[in-house]
Amino acid sequence: MFDHVKFGVSDFATSKAFYLKALAPLGVTAGAQGEPSYGIELVIQGQVTSLCLFETQEKPAHLHLAFMAQTRQQVDDFYREALAAGAKDNGPPGLRPKYHATYYAAFVVDPDGHNIEAVCHAPAA
Repeated sequence: MFDHVKFGVSDFATSKAFYLKALAPLGVTAGAQGEPSYGIELVIQGQVTSLCLFETQEKPAHLHLAFMAQTRQQVDDFYREALAAGAKDNGPPGLRPKYHATYYAAFVVDPDGHNIEAVCHAPAA
């Protein structure tokens, strides 16, 4: 749906480490990167979309980012790795039937207060 999303973070090193660790279960790795003011592009091999982080002291509104997981296990792994990387719990892995019957997701709050989600729409294996 998008080519890339770029947003500012207050501590580039902390956020870079957080996103690389939390999103590794979803296949996300580091792409192009430069000085903190330029940032880093987070990518999945073979895909054209990316998430870009850069350091800024501006104070934008908090963001909600939902990352697509192919399996429920990836959602579980995302949640575990995100907490290990310093995230705060914002909703453990589980079904969210208020969205739809097979909406399986986990939510965490990143170092800047953004609501980060991993979601799998597939039914249980």
